[in-house]
Amino acid sequence: MRRAAVSISSNIAEGYGRKHKAEYDQFLAVAYGSLLELETQYLLAKDLKYIGKDQAVEKLLKEVDSMLYRMLHPVR
Repeated sequence: MRRAAVSISSNIAEGYGRKHKAEYDQFLAVAYGSLLELETQYLLAKDLKYIGKDQAVEKLLKEVDSMLYRMLHPVR
């Protein structure tokens, strides 16, 4: 879960550093995939009773999802 979480911000930074819109979008898509991976791991851990429901974590996942969506689909 840590690796997936770190991968989100790392891919955003790497894509931004590429300075080309197409590459940036590709890295944002990879970051979004890492977010979905993290969310899946959270849900599995919760379902398997390794952890309890954590509203703060769920709020953060939703917030990051919203931010990445806006980055991938800017209002024009």
